[in-house]
Amino acid sequence: MHRGLERAAKGGLYQPQQKGLVPGALLELLLHGARFVYPAMRSGEARGLPTAWAAPPLSAALAFAGENAPVWPDPHGEVRGMAIEPLHPAVPDAARRDRRLWEMLALFDAIRVGGPRERGLASEMLEQRIGAGNWG
Repeated sequence: MHRGLERAAKGGLYQPQQKGLVPGALLELLLHGARFVYPAMRSGEARGLPTAWAAPPLSAALAFAGENAPVWPDPHGEVRGMAIEPLHPAVPDAARRDRRLWEMLALFDAIRVGGPRERGLASEMLEQRIGAGNWG
């Protein structure tokens, strides 16, 4: 087993016998630890792919003027805004190919960089998706 999976199993996030994640444990980590374990690094203005409240599904639920939209820097991006370093350099490309992945990562970023309102709504949406198994 890969060391990352071994560590996740020790932390109660992964069940090796079933080869699957533990949704409740994953949700608890995302909702309560994301901002601390994966702090968002901002790097000024950039062109990129919208994330957090500037991306679906939060963009449909919150009124947003569009100024300083949080974006993952990307040369193919069509939005200028506040650059947020993605969890991995491949995130913008992966998000463009898979809308559900984009939405999950954008919700995660809203928890990482948002205020109480954005974090609260993103938490509710993540809980619905993970609890329903609508995340893979």
